[in-house]
Formats: sequence, C-alpha cells, structure tokens
Amino acid sequence: MNVMLIFLAAVAAIIFWWLSGQRLTSKPWLETGSVQLPGHDGAERQRLPAPAVKIGLFVFLGVVGAVFSLAVSAYFMRMASTDWWATPVPRLLWVNTAALALSSAALQWAKREAGHGRIEVLRPALAAGLALAIFFLVGQIQAWRELTAAGYVLTDNPSNSFFYMLTGLHGLHILGGLAVLAHTTARAFSTAVATDRLRLSVDLSAIYSHFMLAVWLALFALFAGWANDFVDLCRTLLS
Repeated sequence: MNVMLIFLAAVAAIIFWWLSGQRLTSKPWLETGSVQLPGHDGAERQRLPAPAVKIGLFVFLGVVGAVFSLAVSAYFMRMASTDWWATPVPRLLWVNTAALALSSAALQWAKREAGHGRIEVLRPALAAGLALAIFFLVGQIQAWRELTAAGYVLTDNPSNSFFYMLTGLHGLHILGGLAVLAHTTARAFSTAVATDRLRLSVDLSAIYSHFMLAVWLALFALFAGWANDFVDLCRTLLS
C-alpha cells in the first residue's frame, strides 16, 4: 500500500507540475478585459470566456488522470497474485507510440502557427496530427488482433484483462479527442475562419493531445515492465 501511495503521489506531482505551467491557478475573474472574437459574418463581435474553457479542460484532465492513476494502482496490486502472467507487448505498440508522439508534435506545430496567424501552414499541421492519431487508433486495434490471434484473450488471465481495459479506456479518450480535432480541422479548411476562435480550439486540442500522450507513455512503461523498476526502488527505500 505504501508503494501505491508513493506511486500515486509521483503521478499527482507530475500532473500538478504540468498543469501549473498552463496557468491553471490564474484568476481570470480578476483580469480586465475579455476576449473578443469576430462573428461568422465578420461584423458581429462575440465574447468567449477563453480562460474558463481552459480551466474546464484542465479539470476534466485532472479527473481523467485520477481514473488512470486508480487503474494503475489496481494493476500493481493485482500483479502480485499467483495467477498473474505478464502479457507480451506487441512490437506494433512501438510504432503506435511513435505515431501518437508525432501527432502531438504536429498539434504543437499547429498551435504555434495558429498563434502567428499562419492559416496556410496551420492546415497541413492539423491534418497531419489528425491522420497520425487515427493511425494510432487503428494500430491499437491491430495490436489487439495480434494478441487475440496468439491466444492472449481477455479472460485468459488478469494481466490480459488489464491490458485490454487500460488500452481500451485510453483509446476511447483518444477517440473523443479525435472528434473535436476533426471538427477543428474542418473549420480550419473552411472559407470563413474566425482566427481567434480557431486559435483557441487548436490550443485546447494540443493540450489534450499532450496529456493523452503522457498517459500512454505511462501505460506503455507499465506494460513493458519498466514501471516495475520504480516499484522495486520504492520497496527498497521503504524496507
């Protein structure tokens, strides 16, 4: 239990450090002025509480991080059982990881171009990020098929169950992000583009992508057995 608490504390510290760099603790209600965005007809002016939108996303990501932290904690506790046989990591996961990392990098590129108002460069960056994220999801499904064909089915042992559950949960969150990213990409390619509104959408998509990449890297380390070294270190320190 002590090891689990240390692990969760480390995860919480990483999340807090990351969110602190996103000005989560800022007080937008004390700031003067508001964000003014052009309407679709170019004449109207609309108000959008951009800081509130970001804070809402950060709260959601905090909840998602807590859910995955609890699932990982259960994974560590369950793996101590005698009926646990580690699930092999398909080589395809390395390719999928690279695709997700490139997708996150493409969205960071898109975020930078949106900040400079370069729509013509923003569009291919968004399209690349979207395509790579789709590639990641398709690759994850293919990895499931490879494991199933090799006899590692869902109910065979607890390790398999956790693998499918964690990767499936992560995949669902990626799918939800894809829906938003696809909408943002479509707006970027439309003729009437509200630059400020698009900039905010790209910013939120990039933040979400970076977070889900961090979650996946933690899960990949867990499946590959690298996280066990961290647990062993904690046990050594506590013994």
